[in-house]
Amino acid sequence: MFVTMRTGSTSPVADSPFWRGDIFFALAMFVVACIAIAYVGRHSGFILHGYGWGISAFFLLYGIFTITVGYPHPGFGHVSFDRVAQVASILVLGPVDAAWINGLASLIYPWHRLFNKVPLRSVIIASLHNSGMMTLVVLSCGLLYTHLGGPIPLTSLDLATGGLLLLLVLSMQLLNDLSMMCLIYLRGSDPSRLLNVFSTGVELTSGLMAVVVAIVFVRLEPVVFVVLLLVLSIGMLVLKQFAQMRARLEFLVEKRTEELRLKSLELEQQATHDKLTGLFNRRYADDYLQREIEATRRHDRDFTVALADVDHFKQINDSFSHAVGDRVLQRISAILVERCRKTDVVARYGGEEFLLCFPDTNSEFAEQICGQIRKAVERTDWADVIGVGGANTRITISFGIAEVNDDSRRTGILSDADNRLYMAKHKGRNRIVV
Repeated sequence: MFVTMRTGSTSPVADSPFWRGDIFFALAMFVVACIAIAYVGRHSGFILHGYGWGISAFFLLYGIFTITVGYPHPGFGHVSFDRVAQVASILVLGPVDAAWINGLASLIYPWHRLFNKVPLRSVIIASLHNSGMMTLVVLSCGLLYTHLGGPIPLTSLDLATGGLLLLLVLSMQLLNDLSMMCLIYLRGSDPSRLLNVFSTGVELTSGLMAVVVAIVFVRLEPVVFVVLLLVLSIGMLVLKQFAQMRARLEFLVEKRTEELRLKSLELEQQATHDKLTGLFNRRYADDYLQREIEATRRHDRDFTVALADVDHFKQINDSFSHAVGDRVLQRISAILVERCRKTDVVARYGGEEFLLCFPDTNSEFAEQICGQIRKAVERTDWADVIGVGGANTRITISFGIAEVNDDSRRTGILSDADNRLYMAKHKGRNRIVV
């Protein structure tokens, strides 16, 4: 797996300054890889075991081909069958030659994306990172394999060699994924996006297929080797089609799941909220009030409720229209939410009536909050809500407050608040009665 920049990318990288963490990381990996190849190659030499530049060119072209025969990773990057070329070249040529050949293949491959209008800096990041990563992965894991006694070229299998080959494939996968996670992290994304069982399985299987390629290359006739490559190539193409189909199905499932989640949230919103004002509705408020009264008595804490009613609201509807009345209710709802605390619950309890619940609050402090709301409503300029004809319209609101005590019930506390609201109306409106 490696980095790829898709056409029309709108990721943060595409819109960010060129010199940022990911380009430094990619450049550092490429420089370190070049130094490592030069140092190790100086002592071991290149083009080992009697193979010439023709074989090197074959593995280079085959490496590019296995990268091309890939598909987009569901979370990030590109899944390919390049592990076939990487592991096979290690087992045939040795880690040093395999490292620079596969590093060169990874350096070359991303540049075709310039024709797909991918930004140059994105191509450079992908090219440097992929080349450096693949070079270091192949070199380090290949050297570990040979240091532990892994045979090169590979001509046969036994239990010990099988264990070393498994270690080779797993270590390459681990280093590859760690490098990718570092790059994802530097881009400010979640590294867990890299985790995908199917894609990891494809890459591990590619490594095991490479063992067969290496043995056939060394031991059998060229015709047999060509037939094997042809069969493997067909298998890769089939698996690519399957992976793409699977990705499309996963996308459809995720899309449908998200639609169902949003629909569920919408239904939940409709069940608990008032459609006009967006406040909690009466059903939710009654359930909440019942729970809080029981919790208040159980834990011996304060709890206060207030019923609020817009004064002379019928005259607003009759004078200006019900549409204007709706807009007035929406504006008042906004004032209620703005002046109440986040811990308070505000609900539309009737036509122009609102229920305010103040947990851990006594009646005196609740009266202060309601006083702020009353003044805010009274001082609001309603011209933009009502229109030109309502430039001088004055809208007010009245409150009745009741505090929960040890023997309070939901209906009783609401009745107390309603009686005090009636008293506020009877005393002239635009006032609070506690």
